[in-house]
Amino acid sequence: MTVAVEYYVLLSAALFCIGLFGVLTRKNALMFLMSVEIMLNAANINLIAFSFYHGNLTGQVFALFTMALAAAEVAIGLGIILVLYRNFEGIDVTVPAAMRW
Repeated sequence: MTVAVEYYVLLSAALFCIGLFGVLTRKNALMFLMSVEIMLNAANINLIAFSFYHGNLTGQVFALFTMALAAAEVAIGLGIILVLYRNFEGIDVTVPAAMRW
């Protein structure tokens, strides 16, 4: 007995909406990165669900590439957060945006 693909799509849509809400409303850079990770995981759920539904491994391979992209994004993002904290004594993303020249 397998779970229908519609349930995976609904789960993925819910996770993507939660991540999108977090990206649009949070000012904390760590919460911003976590929201982007939730959105990438929603995309991975879609890729793997449709890969299983169609019976090929293409979606699973793309999900692995997406996980590698997410790992690189976290490494770069944490570096940016450290520079943000060092230069502005906080990780509020609205402060550097207001100090443009």
